[in-house]
Amino acid sequence: MKKNLFLLFLMIASLSQAQYSIKGTMTTSHENNWVILYKIEGAKQIYIDNMNVKKDTVFVDGVKKLIDNFEFELPEKSQKGSYRATYALKGAGFIDFLFNNEDISFTFNPEYPEQSVSFLKSEENKLYKGYLQAINTKQQKLDSIQMVALRNPNDSVSKTYKRILEKVNDVQSRYLEKSKNMMVNHFIKATLRKNSPEIIMSMQNYLSSFKVGFFDNMDFSDEVLYNSSFLVDRITNYIFDLNYSKKAALQQKIYKESIAKVMTKIQNLEFKKDISEFLITQFEASKNIEIVDYIFDNYYKKLPEGLQSEKFTTEILGKLAVEIGRIAPDFSWKEDESEYSLATLKGAKYYVLAFWSTGCSHCLREIPQLHTFMKNKTSTKVIAFGMEKDNYAWDNYIHRLSGWHHVLGLGKWENKTARTYQVYSTPTYLVLDADKKIIAKPDTIKDVMGFFDK
Repeated sequence: MKKNLFLLFLMIASLSQAQYSIKGTMTTSHENNWVILYKIEGAKQIYIDNMNVKKDTVFVDGVKKLIDNFEFELPEKSQKGSYRATYALKGAGFIDFLFNNEDISFTFNPEYPEQSVSFLKSEENKLYKGYLQAINTKQQKLDSIQMVALRNPNDSVSKTYKRILEKVNDVQSRYLEKSKNMMVNHFIKATLRKNSPEIIMSMQNYLSSFKVGFFDNMDFSDEVLYNSSFLVDRITNYIFDLNYSKKAALQQKIYKESIAKVMTKIQNLEFKKDISEFLITQFEASKNIEIVDYIFDNYYKKLPEGLQSEKFTTEILGKLAVEIGRIAPDFSWKEDESEYSLATLKGAKYYVLAFWSTGCSHCLREIPQLHTFMKNKTSTKVIAFGMEKDNYAWDNYIHRLSGWHHVLGLGKWENKTARTYQVYSTPTYLVLDADKKIIAKPDTIKDVMGFFDK
């Protein structure tokens, strides 16, 4: 009996130890009361767990302070790799860390997490944090000497550059040795910038060298790097921060060139799909339809069909369907027993598409103003799209607006055409050119008038 109890005790003890602790402490209390744990895989976040934070009171120099604590438990067989603890949906509201079968404990200020995080437990993360601090300090000194040389080149500056470069390389060598057989070794190898062995004397050569060698130490086939935010962060830096021009046309050209370079580095088709979707989403947010189309046409649509997401494509292109530069989505209507469609309308240099409603007080004030204003604009045609629940008021009102094309859109906010055009308020105006390309989206009747007055 005693033997059985002893075996049961051992089993319970082993089960209680067959897990790992991920403990975080926010040094100041945050407005959100929850934390979500994800595993990073490529450009995706895989949900693991979530929990409410625990509010604690501590005294610092005699002053009472509120802090937040959370602690996740990972099973013994949890996958190694990069994880993310997210505590806010906007901004840099997360902490990334490496998990390699060890307990992890860290503190951080939620207002600036990356700069303030300190690992109390976890050899992998403590070593990586120490490496980043050491290499960044030396690299910044090297960069400052390089900047001095660009302004005032001389032999003394060149010697100083070589001396500091030796220190940079020494830091790299020491930490590569320290991290042998550790997960962090992959990141240390990939982090070091490719520095020129000699100081560079011209800004153009310096920038060119920096761009050309940006990815040289990064192995895009490395599964450890792939399953982390590392490559995604570096790709983001390269495309959006490093390659920049104030000239709009040149910036578009640079975007395409930098995206092309990134895509040549990626051989893993799943990762190429993830990066394509990530970049498309970034450029969609800034309404850069030229680059969105470029990525779709040159990369996303060339992936195997099984990797392409029809839902993603439809959603993104739907969001951009009525942006400036797009051909306005076609729709048809019946008028005076004749069939019309937006795409086949002819005879005008400009078209004004106005979504309005007889139940909208703003519309009843602005639409008559628009009608008066447009009477002498013989090169412009107006298509007035009435968003109505029924046709009664609309039938009685449109007789006041002679000379326009009138379209009845039953269903009001649920009308299919109105939804395609993403009409969320009335009146909504769009100006099209002769080819039905959207060239302006005026906010108010004054903006419409201002467009034509110019």
